[in-house]
Amino acid sequence: MEFTRVDHAELFVGDAALSAYFFCHAFGFRMVASGGPETGLAGRRSFVLEQGDARLVVTSALGAGGEVAAYVRTHGDGVRDIALATPDVHKAFREAVSRGARGVSEPFVHEANGQRVVKATISGPGTWVHSLIQRDTPSGAFLPGAYLPVDAGPSGAALFSGVDHLAFALERGQLLDTVGFYVDVLGFEQTHQEDVRTEYSGMSSRVVQAAKGRVCFPLQEPVSGARRGQLEDFIDAHGGAGVQHLAFLADDISRAVDGLTQRGVKLLDAPRGYYEGLETRLGSLGPFRRELLQERNILMDRDAWGVLLQVFTRSQHARRTLFFEVIQRQQARGFGGANIQALYAAKEQEAARAAG
Repeated sequence: MEFTRVDHAELFVGDAALSAYFFCHAFGFRMVASGGPETGLAGRRSFVLEQGDARLVVTSALGAGGEVAAYVRTHGDGVRDIALATPDVHKAFREAVSRGARGVSEPFVHEANGQRVVKATISGPGTWVHSLIQRDTPSGAFLPGAYLPVDAGPSGAALFSGVDHLAFALERGQLLDTVGFYVDVLGFEQTHQEDVRTEYSGMSSRVVQAAKGRVCFPLQEPVSGARRGQLEDFIDAHGGAGVQHLAFLADDISRAVDGLTQRGVKLLDAPRGYYEGLETRLGSLGPFRRELLQERNILMDRDAWGVLLQVFTRSQHARRTLFFEVIQRQQARGFGGANIQALYAAKEQEAARAAG
């Protein structure tokens, strides 16, 4: 099987129009297409949003029945489909099913106005699925015939250039089986391993990748601790395992953070004392001033290849589940192991504030 990138992520939400407005006005996406009963999407309304190479689809049910409504009742707003681009859907689908994946929908050709997209879907190892997408006209319509283009006007300066990764929160005991699914069934490679502990909780993490890192899934399960950790909180609120956060890649994280905060997006506060120990941990910060990082809550880490900068949003959802990350890589290949520790502490602080 050959995968080339994440084609799109589809979120099932309570109100697709409201979610599209949020992503466009708070995160800088543009609406480029829409679909509904008039285009053959029975019982649902969908909007396609783009920014750089990142593409999101937000979908809501038009009634109480069907898979979209059932998903939202159980999980709230969340990522249902992580679609993977491939040059040959028929081959990828056959191979995945032969290795143990469950087929959800067989390859189907969407064709209109000289444009052609082939789509199939397999189940993931949890509450999510993976559509397999073959675009014979890469710059063409999202799904010809099923979606209609929307003239959203000229695009502004992009905050993000693409999707860096999608991180999954798994129930305790699911990690190795989930890694096995991606390695043995879909042909991914495990590239990283990280174990994190705070004063109260912790996690075990593995990262699986394909397409030389262009498809990247950190997988995390909780470990026993003195208190419930943020992974357990997510799993309970979400009603099972799922995508906990989606990371957008930025060429200039300071500009992206400024753009988000100006639009009203709330960021996670870095733990108290994080910046005081930054030079001790990393050495020289180079062109990055500690004061600039601190005022924007940007976390910094360094690995053998380069520097990583990242910041996390607070969840905007009623269940406090899905949140987002902005990440800038200067040759770094890791995921900020020390910053994961900081994120844990920050999420625990946020949970304590919410409870109090």
